[in-house]
Amino acid sequence: MIVDVVMPKMGESLQEGTILRWLKNVGDRVERDEMILEISTDKVDTEVPSPAAGVIVEILAKENETVAVGTVIAKISTEVDNTATSTSTEPAPVEQVEPSSVAKEAPSEEPTIEVEKQKQKTREGKAFFTPVVREIAKAEGITEEELLSIEGTGTDGRVTKNDLLKYIESKKSAAAQAAKKAEPAPPVSTSVATAPQVMEGRPAPSPAVGVPSIASFGPDVEVIPMDRVRQLIAQHMVYSKQTSAHVTSVHEADVTGIVRFRNKHKDEFERREGFKLTLTPFFAKAAIEAIRAYPRVNVSVSENNIIQHKRIHLSFATALEDGNLIVPVIKNADALSLSGLARAIYDLSTRARTKKLNPDDIQGGTFTLTNVGTFGTLFGTPVINQPQTAILGVGLVQKRPVVRTIEGDDVIVVRHMVYVSLTYDHRVIDGMLAGLYLTELVRILEAMNEQTLTF
Repeated sequence: MIVDVVMPKMGESLQEGTILRWLKNVGDRVERDEMILEISTDKVDTEVPSPAAGVIVEILAKENETVAVGTVIAKISTEVDNTATSTSTEPAPVEQVEPSSVAKEAPSEEPTIEVEKQKQKTREGKAFFTPVVREIAKAEGITEEELLSIEGTGTDGRVTKNDLLKYIESKKSAAAQAAKKAEPAPPVSTSVATAPQVMEGRPAPSPAVGVPSIASFGPDVEVIPMDRVRQLIAQHMVYSKQTSAHVTSVHEADVTGIVRFRNKHKDEFERREGFKLTLTPFFAKAAIEAIRAYPRVNVSVSENNIIQHKRIHLSFATALEDGNLIVPVIKNADALSLSGLARAIYDLSTRARTKKLNPDDIQGGTFTLTNVGTFGTLFGTPVINQPQTAILGVGLVQKRPVVRTIEGDDVIVVRHMVYVSLTYDHRVIDGMLAGLYLTELVRILEAMNEQTLTF
């Protein structure tokens, strides 16, 4: 029996996905639920498991190809005999054909000719050049014909990134030498074309100044193309800055009570729950309680309307091992206890780092928390996570000398202090509301101690 592998629907709003990498090849045997490929959507990257145990007999979608949800991308034969691998209606890619098997199936010269044709077709087609090579070629204006003319040093003569960069460098060097021979050195001119233009008393930007090309940096750099997630982050950050009027307010809190409570119960908590207790759940709990007091920071904007969210869906920034960032969402976080928040944060952050998140796990947030203190930052001014209107930044918890009044006397004591910052959309949140929210947040944090905290 042949079982179809289809592009899965990873979220209500997602209608397509891009195949990043096939983990298995035609002819490979797979078990049910064994991961066979990686896909990427506009929201998240994830692995796709096999729907059945058997042998992959056909792969219908190439790497880096974007296909609609529900499209058949591969076929698996559940038959145990070896003839299952011959049920494919199309020939397998050349890289997956063993010379010995070709010889056994047909001793004539026709298969060899067909293989050579396929190799030539692969070289002339778009699949021959990697996405990195094509991206650089596009940025530098290198045509398809030029790419085909470059002598490649990669596998099967493929053009690598270094091959292309050397070609670009030599091309520009040759063009510069030709121009130098064709024209004498230009005299110094003060014409409008070379002198800075002036408008309303200010120099205008020079038309020659622009975004530098990759080749203009020379050989002493490394070109690192942005991966898909980094490109999406960049687009989202620029969009947020263009959409919201960003303002940041900063406060500080004494979290000595929280630190002492955590230090006292962290071992017991880890034995019971199976993971370590961090400070983030405490800040999440305080952020939620402060929103209860000032719900107008838990809003979104739609045209000329303010959308007040009645439930609190808490987003929290999670750093990934590749340096990228993802923001999972704890749905109905206002209904969770301190332990419930700790479990939710651990579960979502763990699945984020192992690429097990679903697109729905990073949608629907109404307020974001980012703990920049994890990396030693005192405080930050984070960018608003659209379409939200506020994001809370938590800095490094550190011991500092502070002044406290004890029995009427001012004394210097050492306490665990932290800066908290609220970046907000000034279109709908004013400085007064932001200040009141931060003050309430600090009050809640400083009231957390052995007597008030429970799991």
